Amino acid sequence: MAMSYILQTGMYPVRYLPAKNEIHYVDEMEVKIFYSSPEKPFLQKDVYDLLIIAPPEFSDALQPLIDHKEEHGIKTILVTTDEIYNGEYFPVNGRDDAEKIKYFIKDAHEQWGVKYVMLAGGLTSPIKSDTWLVPVRYSNLDDGSEHSYLSDLYFADLYKYENGTPMFDDWDSNGNGVFAEWSFKGKDYLDLHPDVYVGRLACRSVKELSTVVEKIINYENECDDSWFKRVVLAGGDTFNDINGHNYLEGEIANQKVAEILGDFETEKIWWSEGNVNQKNMLNAIGKGCGFVHLSGHGSPAVWFVKDFIKNPHGKYIWALDVYHFPLLKNENKLPIVIIGGCHNSMFNTSLYQSMKEVVMTIIIKYILGKPYRTWYWIPAPECMGWWFVKQAGGGAIATFGCTGLGLGTIGDSNDDGIPDCIQFLLTWLELQFFRVYANGTDILGETWGNAINDYVNTFLVENKDPADIKTVQEWVLLGDPSLKIGGYQ
Repeated sequence: MAMSYILQTGMYPVRYLPAKNEIHYVDEMEVKIFYSSPEKPFLQKDVYDLLIIAPPEFSDALQPLIDHKEEHGIKTILVTTDEIYNGEYFPVNGRDDAEKIKYFIKDAHEQWGVKYVMLAGGLTSPIKSDTWLVPVRYSNLDDGSEHSYLSDLYFADLYKYENGTPMFDDWDSNGNGVFAEWSFKGKDYLDLHPDVYVGRLACRSVKELSTVVEKIINYENECDDSWFKRVVLAGGDTFNDINGHNYLEGEIANQKVAEILGDFETEKIWWSEGNVNQKNMLNAIGKGCGFVHLSGHGSPAVWFVKDFIKNPHGKYIWALDVYHFPLLKNENKLPIVIIGGCHNSMFNTSLYQSMKEVVMTIIIKYILGKPYRTWYWIPAPECMGWWFVKQAGGGAIATFGCTGLGLGTIGDSNDDGIPDCIQFLLTWLELQFFRVYANGTDILGETWGNAINDYVNTFLVENKDPADIKTVQEWVLLGDPSLKIGGYQ
């Protein structure tokens, strides 16, 4: 897999000496870069392209997908979690199951040439569970609003570099056993560059998995431009800046997507058009489209836009919830959905936890009148990002979204005439996904990995702002990382 890195250098052609009131400058500068290749190249073999990691009970349901991938030239291997823990392919390393999985991915990358990794497994139950069919890693970056969130980037960021030498990146640089830590207690410094392309099928049952496998096969075999060359765009006034530029951030982001995709037919569901409602959302997606871009607010099971112009406190406009997804009848005309909002892809959602949080909110906040913070608006067994994908008879082929609080900004702080909402944080990353695709990358995991790499190279080289770190850590691909966007037709 070809990965690119940017070497940033600092050059100062002008120098001011205040004691002498003099300015010294140079007419030209010469930069010499000396680079030494590693003694042992990473990739020794080209045995497999796609590694699927799943619990043993998913093996039979995954076989049709393996056969399909092989037919299209994607060399694929399924390795069960038990086989990894028992050391049937490589020696077992790692402090916990998640680290054992990551070490295995590293070995598979180096020994087999694997570049796509599908983690096929979510929680063991949609009702009440805190155990996983395929392990997860939580980032412990505490931003003051939430102290942890899921991050599958952990499984993709295999290496860090010490004096130019690649080393396994355990996401625990201070060695205290708290992974991806960023708080007053300590900080871990992470590489954050994906070295493999990772996506998760957060299936909790064989039935869910069989549905998704069938959707992937049909999409790659049958997708065509008669419906694929459409994009549904939904947004509104995301943030309150009525005393400033008063940008409609969601709609601005949507419009930028339309410009990037160029020849795609667009259908806009906008607050400014007065057509944001669940019926219009379902009808637009139900026609079939290649992409959906939602730019607004969210919770695990709901997505909505806001109106700050008519209501300075922000009126919530309910646009989509998971309980209406069975009404999506787009069949095999399945979009890739980019969900801009908080917690829409929080795939550790369960019915018990969400119900508990909703009840606590009612009692503490509305009956007792005391502060209580929760991310759940309605009870739901699974999050929106995954429900889109697992929905039979329609829905989506894959989604991108946040496992935690999605971060954005307002105004035009650098006075360049471009709204900050599309220049920084989550929306920049979403737009970069579309730019990467428009520039010719048509494998889903590669669009994710390249967009993450571009974000890290742009915002996380000199300064390590926790908001930028969180933005790349929480942006998860729920879907097949080896998916051919637009299919093989």
